[in-house]
Amino acid sequence: MMRGRSLGRRFRWLWTAYAVSAFGTWLGFGAFPMLAILVLHAGPAAVSALAAAGPAVGALVAVPLGPWVDRRRKRPVLVAMDLVRFAALISVPALYGLGSLSFAQLLVVSVVVAAADITFTSASGAYLKGLVPPEDLLVANGRFESTNWTATALGPPLGGAAFALFGPVTAVAANAVSFLLSALGIRAIGGDEPRPRQTARLRARDLAEGWRTILTHPGLRPLYLNVLLFNGLIMGTEPLLAVLMLNQLGFTPWQYGLAFAVPCLGGLAGSRLTPRLVTRFGRHPVLLTSGALRACWLLALAFLPGAGGLAFVMVVELGLIVCCSVFNPVLATYRLEQLPADRVASTLSAWSVSTKASIAALTALWGVLASFTGPRVAIGAAGVLVLVTPLLLPRRDRTPVAA
Repeated sequence: MMRGRSLGRRFRWLWTAYAVSAFGTWLGFGAFPMLAILVLHAGPAAVSALAAAGPAVGALVAVPLGPWVDRRRKRPVLVAMDLVRFAALISVPALYGLGSLSFAQLLVVSVVVAAADITFTSASGAYLKGLVPPEDLLVANGRFESTNWTATALGPPLGGAAFALFGPVTAVAANAVSFLLSALGIRAIGGDEPRPRQTARLRARDLAEGWRTILTHPGLRPLYLNVLLFNGLIMGTEPLLAVLMLNQLGFTPWQYGLAFAVPCLGGLAGSRLTPRLVTRFGRHPVLLTSGALRACWLLALAFLPGAGGLAFVMVVELGLIVCCSVFNPVLATYRLEQLPADRVASTLSAWSVSTKASIAALTALWGVLASFTGPRVAIGAAGVLVLVTPLLLPRRDRTPVAA
């Protein structure tokens, strides 16, 4: 069986660093929207703008970083990006303590963290491909996925409780410290990392290499388009759901966190089951089925009731998360298998930039829509549109594995 296989000491350090930062990230889940809504008294359009501006500008800043990462050793890049995120996030509790927290600061921190996230993701994918054998990539990605869902289950309710008990920036401070600890863990991996092949200085056309790789690949292209639309619609409605639950339906911060935490236990189960599903049914059928089923849940949130709303959100999120937790590690493994080693970082960076840009654009658009129609109608429109995303999934797998 693939479960339980040892991937070595160096992978364990990487996994530990990932676990610490993932827990911190989910401890701070919704912290910025809650700060904007409950401390700075922002409305739906402003909250959506906050959620959109960070990924949008961060993606723009990160465009040249993917090709740059391909020309660098990956572990120092990972450490640097963790330290950048620590410095940006720790400024929020610092200025809050001085009574100077502003909406503009939240925007700037969102931009810096988004750019560092994209760079870290592109470097970590390239580093993982060189760290574990190809046959262990699905196991490694499954462990990251299960860790992420465990952190998601535990982090939000604790973050909501910390918001209520210890003040609104406690979770942000904990998130910042988690990136500092992650940097120390990645430093502890040790070992020699070969220096990437040196090429001429970065040229303008190199910035488009990642997109060229994606769009000319018959297997990656449809998956890329599917992910852009699906993630954009799911994440674009998150601020609207926060406004609906926290403002209009009167959910408390701890209830809001709990509504998204408990269903993540299904994500843990789904990600742990993924290797077995792939072994029994094959990678492509699992990818196609889970990718189609994950599109069936968002529409239900438009009918979120007041009484019994907490249980309703949990059931819907459980279905969505189980499907996503199976789809994500299979996609991540397939993507790494298809990419040449000297283009992993630039291609993953292009993928992340596009995803962030899609989320930003659809978040802004749905924020404007919600200003005219209200959160429920806007969420319902996204739920209808997301139903077409399975049409973008590849029907057959004809692609060879890259050398």
